[in-house]
Amino acid sequence: MRGLLYSLLPLLLLFLQPWETQLQLAGPRCSTGPLDLVFVIDSSRSVRPFEFETMRQFLVGLLRSLDVGPNATRVGVIQYSSQVQSVFPLRAFSRREDMERAIRALVPLAQGTMTGLAIQYAMNVAFSVAEGARPPEARVPRVAVIVTDGRPQDRVAEVAAQARARGIEIYAVGVQRADVGSLRAMASPPLNEHVFLVESFDLIQEFGRQFQGRLCPLDLCTEGDHGCEHHCISIPGSYFCRCQAGFVLQQDQRSCRAIDHCSFGNHSCQHDCVSTFGGPQCRCREGYDLLPDRRSCQARDLCNGVDHGCEFQCVSEGFSYHCVCPEGQQLQADGKSCSRCREGHVDLVLLVDGSKSVRPQNFELVKRFVNQIVDFLDVSPEGTRVGLVQFSSRVRTEFPLGRYGTAAEVKQAVLAVEYMERGTMTGLALRHMVEHSFSEAQGARPRELNVPRVGLVFTDGRSQDNISVWAARAKEEGIVMYAVGVGKAVEEELREIASEPAELHVSYSPDFSTMTHLLENLKGRICPEEGIGAGTELRSPCECESLVEFQGRTLGTLESLSQKHILWVRGRGLEGRRKDPREPRRLP
Repeated sequence: MRGLLYSLLPLLLLFLQPWETQLQLAGPRCSTGPLDLVFVIDSSRSVRPFEFETMRQFLVGLLRSLDVGPNATRVGVIQYSSQVQSVFPLRAFSRREDMERAIRALVPLAQGTMTGLAIQYAMNVAFSVAEGARPPEARVPRVAVIVTDGRPQDRVAEVAAQARARGIEIYAVGVQRADVGSLRAMASPPLNEHVFLVESFDLIQEFGRQFQGRLCPLDLCTEGDHGCEHHCISIPGSYFCRCQAGFVLQQDQRSCRAIDHCSFGNHSCQHDCVSTFGGPQCRCREGYDLLPDRRSCQARDLCNGVDHGCEFQCVSEGFSYHCVCPEGQQLQADGKSCSRCREGHVDLVLLVDGSKSVRPQNFELVKRFVNQIVDFLDVSPEGTRVGLVQFSSRVRTEFPLGRYGTAAEVKQAVLAVEYMERGTMTGLALRHMVEHSFSEAQGARPRELNVPRVGLVFTDGRSQDNISVWAARAKEEGIVMYAVGVGKAVEEELREIASEPAELHVSYSPDFSTMTHLLENLKGRICPEEGIGAGTELRSPCECESLVEFQGRTLGTLESLSQKHILWVRGRGLEGRRKDPREPRRLP
């Protein structure tokens, strides 16, 4: 018998096609307004193949009579047997063609008949906002159409009552062997309008027309807007007016008024409360920015939002900003640069921490910081010489003191330095500086020229080796030491590295992004206040002029000492003679 039914299936499909077309052309599409419609299809093993095909064609034909779209009728389909399967949710498709394609690809589950389970799924899942249903406050009707052919194997009355209590209107359609009592237990009242028992194919057409008539009652809003200022919304046998978002319906139930949310208070806004269609919003006055809490305001720091170009420090002033220089330096005519360190000559070696804890992005900030130091130095072979050493688990001279003769060359070399990563051997770096970096072979000037030697150590953490010996040795060698710490740098180590007093030689910043404020102190301290000034010419002691000058000064000093010695000797002799009792007293 089953084989005979399968052999008749193509003929039945051919017979069903005209009905699908008839249902589509039976009348205009339903366009009363938005609707969330979910079909719950029985695909248990009792539903024979040609019967399932009848339901499939019923769905396709009914879809063609609906005004389908995101703002009109949304359609979802689930099928069930011993389990429930979502064919497509309400949010899946906005085109009728896509829905038909999914329905035609539907494969029956062919197991039990758990209708109660399917109703529960429709109530909790299919009609959820996450699955595409409009929220309850939108007042969009929710309709479930259950199509089944037999008696449920679980209880349906209680779960169907819960679904109806949640506002779901249920139509129960039974095909041939369906249990009428179960259909009545599932359907919404009045039962004569929500229960259908289909005994033949011809009656499916009649049900399709009746169901379309139920979904598409007289649309009163098509006759006019009935005085609604914004929207006229049709409901079965009546209508109501609805306002756009941000408006409220007036007492006449037709006109709309913009909601003034700020009339109920300023909603904790620090400055101004502004009413919008979406609700109250806080707004800050000119020159202020709204903070992440969306209520508080903060004075706008233009220095952080523009490329100000200030060499030392940018100061924000509400709608503008200006550049300032450290104490003792003058702002230049361009309004951005400061007078440079021209009061003396310095041999400066920078020890830069390149350990893993610094991280690549922060290492780039360190390089920029170093170049800001270079900007205020008078870099030249006769003026300030700069060398750079990077350290991690090992030490690497990036460039020695004698290599570059201009600030531009030094800054370019700094930008080309590659990050080393690994450990933090600060003691090893100090030893390298003392033994190599300030040697004449590396470009340091001879000691007899009295050019100040300055070492600046930049680190962000605790050293992994001992620093005491070589920190002390550096200061014994006459190197003025500065220590700059960032983040997790250890204060005790910074003070041990730095020269005395530590308060003038130690600087600290909690974060790499804010360390530029340290420049003020460094600019004023690295430049020597006394010593060999810019006007003093540095000459090699081996040059002829230097030798002659030295010889003249030496001879003058020796002659002066000789005269003093002769006078001293004569004075001592005369005093001795006066005290000798054997010497005869001279008469006046």
